[in-house]
Amino acid sequence: MARSILHMLTPLKHMSPFDVNMAIDAGFETIVTYTEVNLADVVSLTQDSIFSRAPDDGVRTGLFIGGKNAEDALDMVDRAKKAFVPPFANHIFADPAGSFTTGAAMVAEVSRALKAKFGTDLKGKRIVIFGGAGVVAYVAAVIGALEGAKSVLVGHDGEERVSKIAFTMKWRFGIDVDAVDGTSPEDRRKAIENADVILSAGPAGIPILSATDLESAPKLLVASDVNAVPPAGIAGIDVNAKDVALPTGKGVGIGALAVGNVKYQTQCRLFRRMLDADQPLCLDFRDAYKLAVEIAG
Repeated sequence: MARSILHMLTPLKHMSPFDVNMAIDAGFETIVTYTEVNLADVVSLTQDSIFSRAPDDGVRTGLFIGGKNAEDALDMVDRAKKAFVPPFANHIFADPAGSFTTGAAMVAEVSRALKAKFGTDLKGKRIVIFGGAGVVAYVAAVIGALEGAKSVLVGHDGEERVSKIAFTMKWRFGIDVDAVDGTSPEDRRKAIENADVILSAGPAGIPILSATDLESAPKLLVASDVNAVPPAGIAGIDVNAKDVALPTGKGVGIGALAVGNVKYQTQCRLFRRMLDADQPLCLDFRDAYKLAVEIAG
């Protein structure tokens, strides 16, 4: 059997050590990293990877796409797929900044809690997402909308930037995502007035919602915070929290390590899925979410 090779591409100066470690621990024998890769580079790199091995060895060859931008990663996936020349093809797995697996794990944990604690699901729920311009928020918003929820991106610096992001989601996935201003405490309290679910995916160590702020969300069922650096993004959600009562007594909280556990398993098992497959796979956050739901239980 041919050796397993993973080519890891990123537009950044460095490939994430986290992703390299995950790929090695999952079982890839040979890993090569490519940094400062732009969209125009993807075709030549992809075709060099497919034509240097027999078609049957495509399932022993993978392309991993990193970076810190969801749209850029998805564009690279599309460009790599178009570069294939059947029967020459490899696996592709995109997970920029770990966001595809993290966002998937976050929504999967929320879905589990909704079912376990309230006997309901994501359909029709209003999901308000802070850190709305970030990659984890992007993934959570798209997954939520695809699952029938009403996703709302909150912009810490106004509505304009998150509105543009919501527009690209409409163009790419055919979904409607709202965008609102979260600049001031008053704006943030207004944003969560009708929230069933609140997600905090903002910068580490930045408090976003206080216990007093949460009192503005009378319908709140589940809140989740992926910030593992104190202070918490959402008051009352410890990093180890899993369905812990929130300070106001409204809803339950899920912390960063509970989400991280599902994220870690999801990313690892997607790498292993590539190694075990007998046909080339193309994996993104949709595949990550399906697997994360299984893992979350």
